Amino acid sequence: MSAKLNLSFYGGEDLYSDGVIEDELLEIVKEQKDFEEVLEKDNRWALLYHLSPIRQNILNWYPFKKDASVLEIGGGCGAITGVLCQKVQDVKVVELSKRRSMINYERNKHCDNLEILVGNLNDIVFTQKYDYITLIGVLEYAGSFTEGEEPYEAFLKKIKALLKEDGRLLIAIENRYGMKYFAGAREDHTAKMFDGITGYVGNTSVRTFGKTEIEALLQKAGFTKQHFYYPHPDYKMPFEIYSDDFLPSMDTLLSSAPNYDNDRYKLYSEALAMQGIVENGQFPFFA
Repeated sequence: MSAKLNLSFYGGEDLYSDGVIEDELLEIVKEQKDFEEVLEKDNRWALLYHLSPIRQNILNWYPFKKDASVLEIGGGCGAITGVLCQKVQDVKVVELSKRRSMINYERNKHCDNLEILVGNLNDIVFTQKYDYITLIGVLEYAGSFTEGEEPYEAFLKKIKALLKEDGRLLIAIENRYGMKYFAGAREDHTAKMFDGITGYVGNTSVRTFGKTEIEALLQKAGFTKQHFYYPHPDYKMPFEIYSDDFLPSMDTLLSSAPNYDNDRYKLYSEALAMQGIVENGQFPFFA
């Protein structure tokens, strides 16, 4: 038994890609098992992002029910998929890109509890509801692939309809007001200085949210019970994860958050600024 690659809903065009490096990634996952050895020799961001085991830290601690089902929306090249397959009984992955899905399949094809569905979420017919749904680096793009005046709310409502009554949605997304953006890092999606802070002027295809905004958005979409976690230095490469029950203290050494694929300014020490923010009880807003 092995994983399944389902092309029934594939439209014939990959609308999201990191470019030709994905061809390299496909060959790497076919030929290599030790990705850390690959990363020791090649430090390009695309390889680090897709192959680093640190990516798994965003969910490898979460207490999933073992007999559960998970729908991973936007599985990409499979950085998180393997962890989900280890944690639960049934994993379905939705991914727009056929090439990315092939990379995911090759690195996780030994998992007999995995099916990868290639296509747009809006076109796929689901025959079950799920205990968990994950949106890791996906919600910010809802404005690009969901129609309507309120695409983010509409997208979340569609997700909610795929959850069991007691199901849980797990979201990881950049903080629009993350400290690094004030300190000189470019916005992760647009590569513009202060773009999120000033409201994404003229951009309707991608956006992130502040903590109060996303609380309100989730509430409107029907997610009334919410818990927040704070990966540090960010959710892409998290080394530690805080919660409202376990926040950093003034003695915690919080490092600066990187912009992995762009040069950035360092207008001041984020670590020192964070000490005052922690002292004033505002860490969750700026994390």
